[in-house]
Amino acid sequence: MRSPSYSALPARGLRAVVVLALAAGLATTTQAAARAHSAPSAPAHHTAAATAPAPAPAPAAKPFMGWSSWSMQSSKYPGLNPDGDYSYLTEANVLKQTNALAAKLKKYGYTYVNIDAGWWRDNAWKPGFDRYARQQADPVRFPHGMKAVADAVHAKGLKAGIYLPVGLEKEAYNGGTSPIWQAEGCTTADIVYADLRTTNGWDSAYKLDLSRPCAQKYIDSQARLLADWGYDFLKLDGVGPGSGKGGDQYDNVADVAAWHRALAATGRPVHLEVSWSLDIGHAADWKKYTDGWRIDTDVECYCNTLVSWENSVDDRFEDAPAWTRHAGPGGWSDLDSLDVGNGRMDGLTDAERQTYATLWAVAKSPLYTGDDLTRLDSYGLSLLTNREVIAVDQGGGPPAHPVTALDPQQVWAAENPDGTYTVALFNLADAPAAVTADFAALGFTGRAAVRDLWNHQDLGTHRDKITEALPAHGSRLFTLTPRGTTAVTSTAHEAEASSNTLSGSASVADCAACSGGKKVGNLYLGGRLTVNDVVVDRPGTYQVKVAYVSGDARSVQVSANGGGAVRHRFPSTGDWGTPGTVTVPVVLKAGGNTLTFDSGFDYAPDIDRVDVPRPS
Repeated sequence: MRSPSYSALPARGLRAVVVLALAAGLATTTQAAARAHSAPSAPAHHTAAATAPAPAPAPAAKPFMGWSSWSMQSSKYPGLNPDGDYSYLTEANVLKQTNALAAKLKKYGYTYVNIDAGWWRDNAWKPGFDRYARQQADPVRFPHGMKAVADAVHAKGLKAGIYLPVGLEKEAYNGGTSPIWQAEGCTTADIVYADLRTTNGWDSAYKLDLSRPCAQKYIDSQARLLADWGYDFLKLDGVGPGSGKGGDQYDNVADVAAWHRALAATGRPVHLEVSWSLDIGHAADWKKYTDGWRIDTDVECYCNTLVSWENSVDDRFEDAPAWTRHAGPGGWSDLDSLDVGNGRMDGLTDAERQTYATLWAVAKSPLYTGDDLTRLDSYGLSLLTNREVIAVDQGGGPPAHPVTALDPQQVWAAENPDGTYTVALFNLADAPAAVTADFAALGFTGRAAVRDLWNHQDLGTHRDKITEALPAHGSRLFTLTPRGTTAVTSTAHEAEASSNTLSGSASVADCAACSGGKKVGNLYLGGRLTVNDVVVDRPGTYQVKVAYVSGDARSVQVSANGGGAVRHRFPSTGDWGTPGTVTVPVVLKAGGNTLTFDSGFDYAPDIDRVDVPRPS
C-alpha cells in the first residue's frame, strides 16, 4: 500500500518507520562529532568515549535492532487504537513496550525503542509547537514530555528513537513571525522559499531554502532539542527524491545534508535514518549523509491486522535486490518493520512469518519489530530470538542477492568471508512447490555440508544441489560449507558478438561497466537476441548465468534451439549502466545450440553476456 496523506486526519496519516537501533553489541556505540562516513566501505573515524580507552565502533557498523510504534498505531486491529486512528502512541504504551523489550529481546540485541509519528499531535491530529517553531510533545499523549520518556528508556539500558518529517510544517510557519532559537534576526519567514512551495511525501511542510543561513539555524535548533532530550536515533520521513514525488521541490538532499551537519554539531551520537521509498539514483547521497535508508513503501496494511502478505511484504522480493550493493558497514537498506511475533494480529501464516523474517535477515535489513511485545506468541518469539538467523543479519558477510531469476521459486545467496555461503530458498507461489539451490549457481560443484538455521539442525553433506519441498509462501535458510568442491568454469558469449542474431528493435549499445563495453538493448515489443554457436559436450540442464542491465525489474522469455520458451523475471540492477547476474536453467543438446532472449509483448532487460558452464 502506498503512503496515505499526512495532512489528513490520522486515518491515512503519516507513514513512518522510525528505525530503531544499532546492532547487537552497539548499545554503547559512540561516533565522532563529525560522523562523516562517505560510504559503507569507508566508515568515519571516531574519537574514544570519555570513559573508554578503546575507539568506539563505527556508526551503523551493523543493521540496528529494536521496536517501532508505527505498526500498532496504523492498524485497525480491535483494541489497538480505542481513542481514534493512531491513538495507540502514548507515553504509557511506549514505556510498556520498553519494559517488554528489555525483558524479552534486549539480550538478543534489540536495543532501540522508536517513537514514531504523532508524538507532537493530539488525537484530532492537531500539532503543537514551541515558540521557536519546533515540535512540542502533546501533553495528553506524553504528559511528562519527551526527555522523561528518553530517560526511562535509557534506565532500561536501551536507546531512544524519535521521528520528524522533513521541512517546516505548515502549522509551524505562523505567518512567518516565529523566531528561530539562538538565531538573532531569523524568523520562519527567513527559512523557506518566498512562494511557500511545499515539500515531503505528503506536502505537509514548506520547503526549506538552505541557501539562506537561517534555514540551517532552524535545523540546528531542532537537532539541539532532540540531543538535549537524550535521543539516540532520528527517523527523518517523507524525504525525496522518492516518497512518491518528483521535481525540485521534493528534492531533500540538501535537508538531509543539513541534518547530518546539525546532529554532528550537537556532539551527541545520533543515528540518522531517512524514509521512505527513496530514489536509488541518490544512493550515494543517502550513504554520504545518513546511517540508513528506507527502500520501499510501508509494510503495514492499514487494515485489521498489522501487515498482510500481498500488501507489500511480498513486494520486497522485487524491490530489495537493486539496493544490495549499496548496503554495508556505515549504512543499511531498511525494509521496514518486521511484524512476525503476534500471530493472528500480524495477519500472516506461520510460513509467511518465517519467510518475512528470512528475507529481512539475508538482506541485512535492520531488525525492528512493530509487534506488541507484551503478547508475543511462542512461535513469533522463536523467530525474533533465533540467534543463528540474527547472526546472518548481524554478521560480517555481504547482503544476499537473488542468484536465480525472480520466479515463484527463487534462491538468494551470499558468500561469507569465511568461505561459507548463506543460502535462502523461497517459494512465493500460492501452492506448495519444491525449490532447488544448484551449487553451480553459487559458483562451485561438488559437496557441501548443510546447516538448517531456523531448526538448528545439521543436514549432512549434499552433492551439487539441495532441494526442499516448501509450503505456499514458505522458505528455508541454510549455511553451506563447501567440502572438496571445484569452481565452475564457463564459456562466455558476448551479447554483442557479430555471430549473434538481433531481431525487431534489438540493437547494440555502449555500456562502460559491461563485459566488452557493450550490451544488447532495446529488447521490447518483439525485440529478440539469439546467441548462436553455444557448444556443450554433453546434453543436460545447464545453469546458465546471464549478465544483464535493467533499471527496473523486467521479464524475458528464454528458449534453446527454438523450443518452448520460459518466462523469467530479472531483478532491477538499479540503473541502466550497472550489470547484474542471475542464473536460469536451460536444457541444451550435445554440440551446437542457440539461446534466445525474447521480449515478447513487453519490455525486457538489456543483455550483456551469457556464461555457459563447462561440465566438470
